[in-house]
Amino acid sequence: MSDASKLSPEKALEKIRKETPKSKGQLRDEKIEALDAEIKRMRAQRLRLERQSPKRS
Repeated sequence: MSDASKLSPEKALEKIRKETPKSKGQLRDEKIEALDAEIKRMRAQRLRLERQSPKRS
């Protein structure tokens, strides 16, 4: 028999996880999480900017 290259359990799991297609629900959830993170970042940036410069009326 020829020498078959063996993967460590971690590498095998990573390979399996990469190969499994994601369901529509999973993709939607990932997009929602990314958008939520972006909203949080933008709110924090807006608050920083509002604190730095007083409002002009």
